[in-house]
Amino acid sequence: MEKIAIFVDVQNIYYTTRQHYRQQFNYKAFWAKATANKEVSGAFAYAIDKGDAKQQSFQNILRNIGFQVKLKPYIQRKDGSAKGDWDVGITLDAFELAATVDTIILLSGDGDFDLLLHKARQAYKTKSIVYGVTALTAPSLINSSDQFIAIGNELLM
Repeated sequence: MEKIAIFVDVQNIYYTTRQHYRQQFNYKAFWAKATANKEVSGAFAYAIDKGDAKQQSFQNILRNIGFQVKLKPYIQRKDGSAKGDWDVGITLDAFELAATVDTIILLSGDGDFDLLLHKARQAYKTKSIVYGVTALTAPSLINSSDQFIAIGNELLM
């Protein structure tokens, strides 16, 4: 059975599906599709914690599906901008697990992850599948993956 590890850039998926489709991503439908006939070695959802009840409810839904939710505090800068980026954390966790799985599944459109996929393939021969909104996914990320799956109606609520 193929061993997989799943890494979700929650903020990226939230904003790209909302911007492009004006809908929310369906994590239950994704889980059913991505994990069918596979052994899940790890499934991680990386999110920003603002501490509100609606967000905590969403995080519990992710946990009930099977994700380990990793949270970082929301940081509001003095100039009004916000900081809440998990790129380094996702990269470190994914590269570490790449040594133990057949395939990394990444949900993000962020081109910064293209190097991660190349390095995992070089170092461990780990395949990669990227799920993203086509119009909002970096071409470099699509090209660096072994398979790109466009988020469409079957993965939306």
